[in-house]
Amino acid sequence: MEWNSIPEFYIVLVEPKYGGNIGAVARSMANFNFKNLYLINPCELDGDCFARAMHAQDILNDAKIFPSFDEAIKNLDFLVATSSIESKTDKRHLRLPLNLFDFCNNIFETDGKVGLIFGREDYGLFNEEIAMCDIMIRIPTSSAYPSMNLSHAVTIVLFSLFVNKGKKDNKKRTLDRIEKEKLFSFFSELLDSIDYPEHKKENTKVMFRRLMGRAMPSKWEYHTFMGVLSGSKQKIRKNKK
Repeated sequence: MEWNSIPEFYIVLVEPKYGGNIGAVARSMANFNFKNLYLINPCELDGDCFARAMHAQDILNDAKIFPSFDEAIKNLDFLVATSSIESKTDKRHLRLPLNLFDFCNNIFETDGKVGLIFGREDYGLFNEEIAMCDIMIRIPTSSAYPSMNLSHAVTIVLFSLFVNKGKKDNKKRTLDRIEKEKLFSFFSELLDSIDYPEHKKENTKVMFRRLMGRAMPSKWEYHTFMGVLSGSKQKIRKNKK
């Protein structure tokens, strides 16, 4: 099956420590027709890396290397964190995951640059990195040993996307990072305007980002909601004077 991905997917590996894992990821990308590989502060792309890539060495040669997480994600519209650690309560929004299969089914209703973020082999993603993502997904695994090898995790996610591609041919929504960040900024300012408790702000902002990430609203829906937030903020500030 050959297809051009809409949205456009970017596989982002955060500080990978083993060249063999990077090579295996490149091979899986070629298997499922993904082309864009971003590496954040990676280890050396050594002989083992290229050997494990087999016939996917062009993906390694074309990979873009970034010195930091912020640099890698700044041109991506929608960020998807992956983690083997999940929250057991709705009140802990940071690590409350979306089902992998629901994500793979819904993401093709959108258009934009989607970053699939995979963490370090030993520590995974840090909380501050997860907080910058729109949603978190988790591969269902045994609770006795939930952590997967990096390349295996990437392979399962890419396979799941690959087999779901044909089910969603009519894109309905456009993801835009700049517009989303404006929306989140408006929401933060609204919290300030209503004197929302300081100790609850960060958790509530993460909750809002996750809510919007799961909803994947259209451009029109984003603008409508931004108008509501902006108008509410202005009216609250006017009444305070």
